[in-house]
Amino acid sequence: DSARNGFSFKGIKDYLECYRSGKLTPSQVAKNIIAMLEDCDKSTPPLRAIVQWDQEQIMLMAEASTTRYRNKCTLSCLDGIPVCLKEEFKVVPYHHRVGTVYLGTQPETEDATVAKKLREAGAIIIGVSNMHELGTGTTGCNPNRYHKIPRNPYNPNHFTGGSSSGSAAAVAAGLCPVAIGTDGGGSVRIPASFCGVVGLKGTFGRISCHGCLPLSYSTVSVGPICTSVADAAIVYSILAEPDLLYPYGLKQPKATLSDMCAPDLKGLKLGVDWTFFKACDAEVLSACEKAVKHLQSLGATVVEVSLPEMEETRVAHVICILSEMRDFLQPDFNKHFHEMNLETQASLALASQFTALDYIKANRQRTRTMGFLQEIFSTVNCILTPATPCTAPRIYESDLLTGSSDMSFTVRSMRFMQLGNFTGIPGLVVPIGYSTAGLPISLQVMAKWWDEAVLLRIGLKLEQFRDQTKKPSIYYDILA
Repeated sequence: DSARNGFSFKGIKDYLECYRSGKLTPSQVAKNIIAMLEDCDKSTPPLRAIVQWDQEQIMLMAEASTTRYRNKCTLSCLDGIPVCLKEEFKVVPYHHRVGTVYLGTQPETEDATVAKKLREAGAIIIGVSNMHELGTGTTGCNPNRYHKIPRNPYNPNHFTGGSSSGSAAAVAAGLCPVAIGTDGGGSVRIPASFCGVVGLKGTFGRISCHGCLPLSYSTVSVGPICTSVADAAIVYSILAEPDLLYPYGLKQPKATLSDMCAPDLKGLKLGVDWTFFKACDAEVLSACEKAVKHLQSLGATVVEVSLPEMEETRVAHVICILSEMRDFLQPDFNKHFHEMNLETQASLALASQFTALDYIKANRQRTRTMGFLQEIFSTVNCILTPATPCTAPRIYESDLLTGSSDMSFTVRSMRFMQLGNFTGIPGLVVPIGYSTAGLPISLQVMAKWWDEAVLLRIGLKLEQFRDQTKKPSIYYDILA
């Protein structure tokens, strides 16, 4: 708990205090959310964070939670907490559209594992959130008729980042303190960073992807987007465990939060490759360097490391993720090509040019890169980088009509993200400040496989670096 002056986001703790004190019930909160969802659909421009929601469903879950609070038999600390899930997950009774106009023609009848676990924990699923079509980009720009372009709550003329665009926008706008996204090339961490909230990508296989469209099976991890590191830890501890329906995570060690609340960072070694670290905008660099000094002041040691073959790693990651998506989407590419956004058509057409040889070589590079990381993690506890090299980009009029395709931006925005996706290590992004234009800037912490606990420990201390939290220009106070 960190008491702050000025604005602070409402988190899980604030909801629980309202429920336990009787100040508000989950049913009253749900009514507020429904009113806000109606409002943000009508606002100019519309927020477009939540793209499918159902008043009756929201109220059913909220009333069940209200009864549990009345009878003092709550299910977990997520009982009554509003959450949303990216449209990439199957969530009953919504359409599993995955950002397209042609998928999910019928309402879903079966939940993805994470949706099921959230229901079992008593959470109120307020709907499914917007996403970049088929997860193929990092802006969140999706001009099709079901989705439209989600707006960054800090500045509605800027993108949210993608592909878990609506999830980050919903959390930053106060619609829910918790959202779930997927991350194959930064898709949780980029929007969390652009929208000034916390994003955690678990180790590959740590949180089940069952019931999620398997776009890129070797690079995608699931993770929460939250208003605070403590909330990310709570959600992680509930979702992180083996799932018989998802073979990649069956052999994982037990998820712990050990030492998360240690008073300082003494004994921790933070690895920084300064050449790699500095490949970002001046404002981003300045804020991130100061945040590293803050971690040092808490007893951590900064160790210079060298991340070898980063250019090869980035190219190999692109080959892997695009080849796997192209392979999985072969039927869609043949049958629904003309129903896809122009940017998606271009990305998948580009992916068609990769050969089996490219894919094999890329995976050999993966083995090399994982070997380098194993050596690095024998000397340091984590690796620090900026989250993104720049702040959220502007939305132009033409983007609203035809979408946006800017390969140089896509490649740049993923610069610090790809290492985690390609090798499966976990990563956490935490907001540390703002640009002169008032857009959020974040730092990223990555750790060795299955060591999310150290990320959360460092993340808690990183939050204290930010002297103030700016209120987003679009913000709904559900508990007011």
